[in-house]
Amino acid sequence: MNDFSIESLTLTVIVLVLAYILGSIPFGILISKVFGLGNLRNLGSGNIGATNVLRTGNRFAALLTLILDGSKGLLGVILARFISEDAAITASVCVILGHIYPIWLKFVGGKGVATFFGALLALNLMAGILVCLVWLSVAFFYRYSSLAAIISSISAPIWISLFYGNDALVVTLIMTILVLYRHKDNIRRLADGSESKIGKS
Repeated sequence: MNDFSIESLTLTVIVLVLAYILGSIPFGILISKVFGLGNLRNLGSGNIGATNVLRTGNRFAALLTLILDGSKGLLGVILARFISEDAAITASVCVILGHIYPIWLKFVGGKGVATFFGALLALNLMAGILVCLVWLSVAFFYRYSSLAAIISSISAPIWISLFYGNDALVVTLIMTILVLYRHKDNIRRLADGSESKIGKS
């Protein structure tokens, strides 16, 4: 392996680690503290994402959390693309792993939906837009954020395969599985009818 290859590999590893660190920034907790909304861990579902911030009643804080969590995925992939497309694809997994298992919160983070969508938008704009549209459609008609996340995440590999190709299909499947795993309790509550709808405190 020549020097260029070693340098390239080192730079790729650094970028992937940075993607994880970027993903692990708990914007929901930080924004809640800034807005004086209390500790998200002690509110609602205890999750650190935008849906739980919305349960505080502060829609602006929830929107800001959604945008920033999504931006983590978007930025992580875009920065990695300066190295290579393969690095960008891998970074999409690293950034969502950072959000779900953040080192700052003892590896107990959010559910990764907004960060997942941000990464998809960076990988392929059309695929990302379609996933967001699926989420919005399900959320509008059924009023369950978790159901919207589940169905839209399941649709993600289809859109990536159609508009990006199979290069990112494996990592998209991994991200989908991660999101579904983090929603296992929501799936149970949806099944027994105890899941909270959007807007309920």
